[in-house]
Amino acid sequence: MKHPPLTGTLTALVTPFFKHQVAYDDLEKLVEFQIKGGIDGLVAVGTTGESPTLSHDEHMEVVRATVTMARGRVPVIAGTGSNSTKEAVTLTKLAHAAGVQGMLVVAPYYNKPSQEGLLLHLSAVAEATDRPIVLYSIPGRCGIEISVGVVERLRAKYSHVRYVKEAGGSVERVDLLKQAMGKDITVLSGDDSLTLPFMAVGAEGVISVASNLYVREVSRMVQAALANDFALAGKLHRQLFPIFKALFIEPNPVPVKIALERAGIIKTDQVRLPLSPATAANRKILLGTIAALRK
Repeated sequence: MKHPPLTGTLTALVTPFFKHQVAYDDLEKLVEFQIKGGIDGLVAVGTTGESPTLSHDEHMEVVRATVTMARGRVPVIAGTGSNSTKEAVTLTKLAHAAGVQGMLVVAPYYNKPSQEGLLLHLSAVAEATDRPIVLYSIPGRCGIEISVGVVERLRAKYSHVRYVKEAGGSVERVDLLKQAMGKDITVLSGDDSLTLPFMAVGAEGVISVASNLYVREVSRMVQAALANDFALAGKLHRQLFPIFKALFIEPNPVPVKIALERAGIIKTDQVRLPLSPATAANRKILLGTIAALRK
């Protein structure tokens, strides 16, 4: 089966809640808003989708619902990573059966395996599907990095392991990945504010939090960079930079849910513990930044 390229702007979807249950009507509104805005792909149940506090059944139901709502109009990627190899393999098989076009697989968190253990873990996940796998390196949350060497070894063995979501904050690492594998690896930024610098050294898009609300704006910046129009991309980046920062003034996805509620796309900005509502001061800063961007 031929799979569409997972490049450009892909939104790390929030999981809307109402009365502390998944609000599937709001999720459908959000998916439609994304597709009408010209999004290149959707990522369900990543960290932005509060995967750590979704039950196993909720996790898979959100994946299935997102696939159904997208109706094949854009690719859907499912977060299927875990610090348990058995669980990551199970989630990957279930997501494959649900019809997703790719899997986002985060490095195992908390147990901090060696790079050899990480290789074996990711190999087991790769063997559970033949659909594209996006390796997700975010050492700030996981305590470990997926090394360039491990990416090279996986890429050499599994043709469908061909993407990396890079969220380590290092332009140099993006360069190292591209130096090592060139066109054989596609790098996606995992940080809105670093998308443009990453693309300047070879990344081909972003898995974005900001595009939950700013679909057209982020997409336009990314498309300009892909077209090698870095003058326009730089101008758009500077316009968006304040909101890129404000959306992380509290732990993700607290701020973006506030923004989506204010825009009327979701009913509530509820998050699940251990995440908590934004402070009044931070809410004021966020809403002020949103208002300023509209001017």
